Amino acid sequence: MKILDRVFNPREIRRRLGLNQEQFWTQIGVTQSGGSRYESGREMPRPVKELLRLVHVEQIDLSQVKRVDFEIISYLKESHPELYRNLRRAVKGRQKAGEGAPPFAAEGGAQDDLDDLDEVAPITPELPPR
Repeated sequence: MKILDRVFNPREIRRRLGLNQEQFWTQIGVTQSGGSRYESGREMPRPVKELLRLVHVEQIDLSQVKRVDFEIISYLKESHPELYRNLRRAVKGRQKAGEGAPPFAAEGGAQDDLDDLDEVAPITPELPPR
């Protein structure tokens, strides 16, 4: 068994969330019977793994995410990396304080250099015209 498989156990995630198989799997477009097979060890396709991670681990409401959100993030990272790092620190600080943290956010994983809490720089970037 690969280490990623042990960490990314869909049955354990589902149980921690207190959902039955139908509730859990239909949220990401998988039938209950298909989800049962994944929980029993069948190889999960990468897109299903990513949807499971986004919806159930990261607690992202996919209906609220738009392409422009990713474009803004990309622009911010590229054009204003310091502002991006400061915003990321601020969000991580809120998560550590228990404000809006996904249920698996505090578990495992290495701490990165962005965990320290700095104030957010008061910079308002100009976005390019669409």
